[in-house]
Amino acid sequence: MKNLLDTPIEIHGRKAHNRILFQPMEGCDGTAQGAVDELTKRRYLRFADGAPGIIWLEATAVCNEGRANPRQLYINESTLGSFRELVSAVKAKSRELHGFEPIMIVQLTHSGRYSKPNGTPEPIVAYRNALWEKGKEDQPFTVATDEYLSSIPSMYKRAAELALEAGFDGMDVKCCHGYLFNELLSAYEREGSYGGALGNRTRLYLDCIDAVKEAVGEKAFITTRLNACDCFPYGYGFGVNEKEEIDLTETKQIISMLRDKGLEFINLTIGNPYLIPHINRPYSVKSPEDGRIGMKRVYDVTKEITDAFPDIIFAVSALSYEDENAVNYAEELISAGIGDLAGFGRMTFAYPTFYKDYTENGTLDKSKVCIKCSKCSELMRAGTVSGCVIRDSEVYLPYYNKFVLKK
Repeated sequence: MKNLLDTPIEIHGRKAHNRILFQPMEGCDGTAQGAVDELTKRRYLRFADGAPGIIWLEATAVCNEGRANPRQLYINESTLGSFRELVSAVKAKSRELHGFEPIMIVQLTHSGRYSKPNGTPEPIVAYRNALWEKGKEDQPFTVATDEYLSSIPSMYKRAAELALEAGFDGMDVKCCHGYLFNELLSAYEREGSYGGALGNRTRLYLDCIDAVKEAVGEKAFITTRLNACDCFPYGYGFGVNEKEEIDLTETKQIISMLRDKGLEFINLTIGNPYLIPHINRPYSVKSPEDGRIGMKRVYDVTKEITDAFPDIIFAVSALSYEDENAVNYAEELISAGIGDLAGFGRMTFAYPTFYKDYTENGTLDKSKVCIKCSKCSELMRAGTVSGCVIRDSEVYLPYYNKFVLKK
């Protein structure tokens, strides 16, 4: 069954064979050293089964102190071999099954205030934020010095060099979901070189993009997963005005800066999954708002930005909410010009072959789709590996019983 999502698209001279993008979804299942482990490899090989045009590897730390959990992936000299083996295996499987290789992107990150590399919170924050730190007032926080922040671009440069050796096609300089670069976007009151004016608040982000570009040259492309807005009250987040309305003025200025840096592909998202998860992944069970409200919010933000930048390729997010209609909904958005690639997150955990099934049968199997229960996130917050407890229960239900239900 042919549809617009089957149409290839060229990104920085590389061909994505369809418009399906598997989003960076953390499995929290690397080794203590940050290498790809067995569950990691299993997950990405299952992704290859589904025939996506792009596989966006999950958050991968550029330094140990920037890891969000003790099993977060961390690319370094000692773990490089595991990444190389993973990329090779995923591309080989896709070639064998589907006749093409997916574009593979690695998401390079520093987790900032969400860093806990040794299993306990050791956050390095851009500034103190009373709203984000509510209930954690007694937790130790280290405000990153300008000197420390200025050392980070070299970390990104080395990580990108290693990622290139591993075989990745693209490098994502992550700036979303409350992690360090995203947090700096709202450092309005921070003093020094990285706070205050927008040029300062974007300094580290853009410096790291430059560092990654220097590392890879024309051998790989640079992209970013960018928070269009944080959706927190004014003064506590980015992209909201004094009337508590979403305001994309600075977001558009940043995208113009990125375009000037040569980026032609951006993956849009909003919100903070730690504090307001219903914003970036609308869900059904115990949600503080109707998921349709969340879907409309994502739609409106994405439309405003994509309308403003018709020359940039955008990936849209928050599609899994639509259940068995998710691919049809994605097709509607892309056909209407609201984005160019359809990004699926939770659905890939629950039903990695959803798009393959759709192209073969014209529909999704309702008994396999993501049910929006957030149990995959509950696993992550419980400090264990993450996956679909419902649809991949043989592997992940025992973890849920042990670490969440404490059975």
